[in-house]
Amino acid sequence: MFVSDLALSDYRNYREAVVRFDEGTVVILGANGQGKTNLVEAIAYLSTFSSHRVSADAALVRAGAPGAVVRAKVVRRDRPTVLELEIIAGRANRARVNRSPARTRDVLGILKTVVFAPEDLTLVKGDPAERRRYLDDLVVTRVPRLAGVRSEYERILRQRSALLKSAGGGRRAPTALLSTLDVWDGHLAAAGAELLAARASLVAELAPRVAAAYRDVSDGAGEVTLAIRSSLERAEDDVAPDGDLEARLLAAMQRLRPQELDRGVCLVGPHRDDLVLTLGDLPARGYASHGESWSLALALRLGAFGLLRAEDPDGETPVLILDDVFAELDTHRRARLAALVREAQQVFVTAAVPADVPAELDGQRFHVRAGVIGEDGHDG
Repeated sequence: MFVSDLALSDYRNYREAVVRFDEGTVVILGANGQGKTNLVEAIAYLSTFSSHRVSADAALVRAGAPGAVVRAKVVRRDRPTVLELEIIAGRANRARVNRSPARTRDVLGILKTVVFAPEDLTLVKGDPAERRRYLDDLVVTRVPRLAGVRSEYERILRQRSALLKSAGGGRRAPTALLSTLDVWDGHLAAAGAELLAARASLVAELAPRVAAAYRDVSDGAGEVTLAIRSSLERAEDDVAPDGDLEARLLAAMQRLRPQELDRGVCLVGPHRDDLVLTLGDLPARGYASHGESWSLALALRLGAFGLLRAEDPDGETPVLILDDVFAELDTHRRARLAALVREAQQVFVTAAVPADVPAELDGQRFHVRAGVIGEDGHDG
């Protein structure tokens, strides 16, 4: 698949922008703060409905504008599909497919992207929330309907957390509150079990691909393993490990209720889990060198790319986005990454200067200056 056309209205620093892309490599050059990353961020947003840079959609709307519009033509199996998303600060997004109104969840999966960015280093060195987001974004890309499960889980978690806080840190909560909490326990366990199962299935299929990608990027310097560290494992020692996930979540919540009421927080569920990355015999977080951390971060993205490609019924590749990543890599890792991504049907590369783009990835070239896009290095 590839993106042939992109149009932006009031997105970030773009009042209006229209650009046409070729297959193969697309290089977007520009100094920091000029808008090159905003272009590729908009493409990725149509794929995941989230930004790899910010958590709130309000930041995507140009200052002073009521909303932003991102429109792209995506070509799959030689058939074009026009996706349009209206981002309205503080309100639900509105989507269209081929000019017809659509639910946003129906748009997910039409365009698939894999983004490499300097922020990826937090996948290895950062908090568990970064790795959970990596897993859940990939889960939704594989199975778009799970976007609804993810959103529902987050909604239920907020409601249950508010209820726990309202107990005021006491174990002698009113009977009515405890009864209501029982209801939310059931909702949280149902949605949480589905999310946990999807993550477990993903990691089982992803782990060998990440291990192979790490060997490719690092020339065989060490073995990588992936595993989920579940809050169930930390919370339960009297529930059979082969019991179903929903029952295990419910049992754990019941047993931990006194502590949850004391602390006013939910202590068990997917929001407490972590993806553990091990390099050799040691956890990567805290022990991997800077170079090893970068190799592992790249391997996580390459593993995702390989998995999505293998699962496509027509063998089409996701659109690859390499956002200012080459400036962060040494010469060896630059060359290895460039060689590994050339098999993609379309690769977007952003860089501050031409020297940051490996010669192997030369292709259609644009220059961005103050929100104005020019092809072949010329403004206009």
